[in-house]
Amino acid sequence: MKRVLHGVDLDIEMSAAVSLIGGNGSGKSTLLRCLVRLIEPTSGSVHLYGQDVGSLRGRALGRLRSRVGFVFQRHNLVPRLAALTNVVHGVQARRHGPRTWLQTLAASDDRDEAYSCLEAVGLGDQALQRVDSLSGGQSQRVAIARMLMQRPDIILADEPDASLDPRTGREVMELLNELTRSRGIPIVIVSHRMEHARRYSDRIVGLSGGRIVLDTPARQSDPEALASFFEEAQQ
Repeated sequence: MKRVLHGVDLDIEMSAAVSLIGGNGSGKSTLLRCLVRLIEPTSGSVHLYGQDVGSLRGRALGRLRSRVGFVFQRHNLVPRLAALTNVVHGVQARRHGPRTWLQTLAASDDRDEAYSCLEAVGLGDQALQRVDSLSGGQSQRVAIARMLMQRPDIILADEPDASLDPRTGREVMELLNELTRSRGIPIVIVSHRMEHARRYSDRIVGLSGGRIVLDTPARQSDPEALASFFEEAQQ
């Protein structure tokens, strides 16, 4: 059995922006998914908000996951539904039922909050547009708005700009940075662009061979040392 992560010991301050960097197969995405048990670690333990994540089952695990906003490379939206309805789906982190399925069925407070989340990502004027009519950058913004609708306590972002062109990717990163800073939400982000890791993070953690080999404040990071990680990621 191949070990993807081995001997990883990482504490994340709950007020920080942390970038995870490393080459393909270094364990970045696996580490994020282990934090909320989208992937089950074979050994070791994960603690989040004072809880042993590995010991949680059923509703207890669901409640913890509802506190974690996850931004994926793929937007995971429902293409044929309006942007506003997709954002309303974020309220399912707090409750369930038919009124969480469509914006036309949603409670007025939930619909208003979903619209505010779209406005926060600059898409208030696209609320009633079907998602499959939006650009890739707009779709990722809708996904971020849906995540905000969860009212998360922490955000995990797995290369949220990976499928976007450089300009749009930069805009998405700036948006995430602004939202997390203004709302005081910590974020752990897998990054494949050195300039993003340095600009939008307080701390940079480098993985290689499933181990942490770099852990430094972003402002004190060595560009040459970081460049080797990103060169490896391009191979």
